[in-house]
Amino acid sequence: MEGAAKPSTSSGSGVTDGASGGAGAAAGASMEEGFTDLCKSKLGLDESTTRQAMQLFKETKNILKSSMSSLGGGSPEEIERFWYACVLYCVSRLSKAGRSKEDGGVSLCQILRASKLNIVDFFKEMPQFCIKVAHILTGLYGSDWEKKLELKELQANIVHLSLLSRYYKRAYQELFLSNDAKYSENSSESSNQEASDYYRFGWLLFLVLRIQSFSRFKDLVTSTNELVSVLAVLIIHVPVRLRSFNVKDSPYFGKKSDQGVNLIASLCEKYHTSEDELSKALEKTNTLIMDILKNKPCSASECQQDSLSFIDPEGLKVFKDLLQGNSLKSSLLILEKEYDNAINSKGELDERMFANDEDSLLGSGSLSGGAVNLPGTKRKYDVMASPAKSITSPSPMSPPRFCLSPKGNSFGSSKMAPITPVSTAMTTAKWLRTTITPLPSKPSGELLRFFSACDKDLTEDITHRAGIILGAIFTSSSFGERICTNVRSANRMDAIWTEQRKMEALKLYYRVLESMCRAESQILSGSGNNLTSLLSNERFHRCMIACSAELVLATHKTVTMMFPAVLEKTGITAFDLSKVIEGFVRHEDTLPRELKRHLNSLEERLLESMAWQKGSSMYNSLIVARPALSAEINRLGLLAEPMPSLDAIAAHHNISLGGLPPLPFQKQEHSPDKDEVRSPKRACTERRNVLVDNNSFRSPVKDIIKSKLPPLQSAFASPTRPNPAAGGETCAETGIGVFFSKITKLAAIRIRSLCERLQLSQQVLERVYFLIQQILSQQTALFFNRHIDQIILCSIYGVAKISQLELSFKEIIFGYRKQPQCKPQVFRSVYVHWPPRCRNGKTGEDHVDIITFYNEVFIPAAKPLLVEVGPGASPNKKEEEKGSVDGPFPESPRLARFPNLPDMSPKKVSATHNVYVSPLRSSKMDILLSPSSKSYYACVGESTYAFQSPSKDLKAINNRLNSGKKVSGRLNFDIVSDLDVASSLSSDQNAKPAAMEVVPVKTPVKCEPSDS
Repeated sequence: MEGAAKPSTSSGSGVTDGASGGAGAAAGASMEEGFTDLCKSKLGLDESTTRQAMQLFKETKNILKSSMSSLGGGSPEEIERFWYACVLYCVSRLSKAGRSKEDGGVSLCQILRASKLNIVDFFKEMPQFCIKVAHILTGLYGSDWEKKLELKELQANIVHLSLLSRYYKRAYQELFLSNDAKYSENSSESSNQEASDYYRFGWLLFLVLRIQSFSRFKDLVTSTNELVSVLAVLIIHVPVRLRSFNVKDSPYFGKKSDQGVNLIASLCEKYHTSEDELSKALEKTNTLIMDILKNKPCSASECQQDSLSFIDPEGLKVFKDLLQGNSLKSSLLILEKEYDNAINSKGELDERMFANDEDSLLGSGSLSGGAVNLPGTKRKYDVMASPAKSITSPSPMSPPRFCLSPKGNSFGSSKMAPITPVSTAMTTAKWLRTTITPLPSKPSGELLRFFSACDKDLTEDITHRAGIILGAIFTSSSFGERICTNVRSANRMDAIWTEQRKMEALKLYYRVLESMCRAESQILSGSGNNLTSLLSNERFHRCMIACSAELVLATHKTVTMMFPAVLEKTGITAFDLSKVIEGFVRHEDTLPRELKRHLNSLEERLLESMAWQKGSSMYNSLIVARPALSAEINRLGLLAEPMPSLDAIAAHHNISLGGLPPLPFQKQEHSPDKDEVRSPKRACTERRNVLVDNNSFRSPVKDIIKSKLPPLQSAFASPTRPNPAAGGETCAETGIGVFFSKITKLAAIRIRSLCERLQLSQQVLERVYFLIQQILSQQTALFFNRHIDQIILCSIYGVAKISQLELSFKEIIFGYRKQPQCKPQVFRSVYVHWPPRCRNGKTGEDHVDIITFYNEVFIPAAKPLLVEVGPGASPNKKEEEKGSVDGPFPESPRLARFPNLPDMSPKKVSATHNVYVSPLRSSKMDILLSPSSKSYYACVGESTYAFQSPSKDLKAINNRLNSGKKVSGRLNFDIVSDLDVASSLSSDQNAKPAAMEVVPVKTPVKCEPSDS
């Protein structure tokens, strides 16, 4: 223990703090010369912009020197180019100059091309840059620099464009040929160019249409509708000889009338769009062609051309010679010029590059992280059993490279479009359109009866609040600036879009609220329908409205209103929102699976980091449940601020209150009850996990929380309020206990996944899990303002060292990089708050790498706990030795052993073949094993033939795999069901612990040098 080595200051990249002063000055001068050359010679920036860029670079230069090991993965020269690009992007976005080319500005595409970087690598390193230089950016550009930078919005926009371009490529490949097969071989080159021009015309038309209409919102659903309208224009105008389908005979065009195929209805069926929305999008597309290309349309019924054969002309417009010869080339030039003018003003990306797979800017990796969560992407199945069900999935950055087939892709061969992130989003939007939109925008009669049955009729209060909160979320200012020129038309469409989304959120709010009230009234059967305690709770309603709005925004995939934007607009925190997540899933049976996944991803983000951030109202409950932590919580200033009143929200967003008097609960927000802890915004009780059936999941505190207090009413009670159903403890103690149980479950899943990847034994895995439990119970402050994975990484290394395993931090980080939830910031930037008398001479807040955190913070705090889990100690033995000795938290329950988690599914079982095994869902097994169908299936251990042993079946399977024959088609494996996961997680306390070998060896805890 006493021989702990200090972390090395070597960066591992050729730049060291111990270098001589002369060498350091020379290196600094070389960096400045390189940056100056980039600004003036390669980018041609004016003096004003260059001066601002050089100022930011000089102020961050020392940080660059000390951060060589934590930026990029290449040579020092490559890391410098990353830093140059990050500095220039900040200047171009944050300074008044540099917003347009006329002002000497520069776009992100220009910066990346000059720096020889791609988009994927840039967005992987930019967050790390922002963390390190945040204090400098605040000093130069103000505290709102992050909002003005719009980094997350730009990243999400890039992901959307990548998905849309892939979607367009696939659709075009299905619809049209890449060349004219009837042409002779001598003219194949010109034929290919012609087909390429049609393809480029469609993408350009879509980009201009996207800018002209919904550039402020840029949601995926609206963009897809516009893209499908462009496909309709191409079907009408591209020569018939380039089609890969026959309108008359294709089963794809199933929507027909007496006059022929209904093109709009057929496209809607194929791409899951609304006929009304697609017709409006097509109308906008036609208007754009008229206004920009100056081409007058004629009714399709009046035109005689081959492309309209067997197509119902009603409602369709035709532009004569739009895609013929010189007219096509002229149209391309006009669209190029229109797009150039738009992006030259405020555009950061030249979105035309997405039509060219070979563009060097696209890169070959993927953009992932909490900021972007798109449905339908390939998920990592080894994390599907998390307490929050699924994590934010990586989103494909660049579509796979492919060329258009000369024979097309048989557009009419399949009636259903392939499952993609875009098609999944459209399917989810269809649910919102068909299930929620037809509902009334006012409370139903049954809901009104619940309102009026309270001590006071709450109808006016509830509708008043809903109008203000939704008005704050769906405002024009919420969705950024636009770059289009037709402002009046765009503003009108923005207003329509905003009102539609607001109504969808309002209707969903009333629908789920009614279902919840119905369930609560059944619990309170003896009190009639009086739900005053719940329906008069301000925080409960704000959480419900925020959850409704978040689901609407997640359905449409807006770029500029991503989570946690709704929390900021409504004045609540993620910890508040978590209390209604389960209710939404349980009380809205029709909720699509992708929206359930979205809610679960939000809960996982809450568990891993958001609940531990400064300002989280979890601390308002923790300070009541764990009084011993109050000093540290107050020292770090972690408590949440009071929730803003409705008046304040309405005034901030300029929302008219309609002359209504202030509501009673608004005054209470400024005058908290005597039982409140500084902020009245924190709810008290986390109950059960999400996405589980009401009877299938057993809460860790279900035995002590009875039905005397309805779940929702007790969840939103004051943290200091005694919980009569929980043995006299406060709501805060009950809530924190359940919250900590969720943390340990999430930790168990991630520990097992990473330990399996590192090939560590079950014994080591259990020691790491026990250490995490002990830290959470006895050294809770280690989690404050940090990510749960940071504590897991340090725990694995500490247990490995005390167990005398040859495992370096470098190997652990290498394994962690392959985890689906990995973010480089987790191990590159760990929050620390140095005490006034720190041995390294530093004070105040800082961010360090994971090894420095381990040596300087983790080991001093966790050293006694590491000894407890060493080879000479047994977790059970240690607990028995403790007996009734009072620890820091004597009320803490006995820590359980590693939970019995279900096998992750599907699991690869062959190193040489793509063979996966997945457990069969019990619901499907019942169907398969019914008397009428049992003979057609075989389960593990059951022969496929009469009187044949299972071993022969396995032999036959192995022979089939080893035959070398390629299996055509894609196998559809089930994943482990939600109920299986929940049941397993809830029964972990009853699981029998695995045997742990106890070796009486005492090993000192070692520190890891930072250059390993």
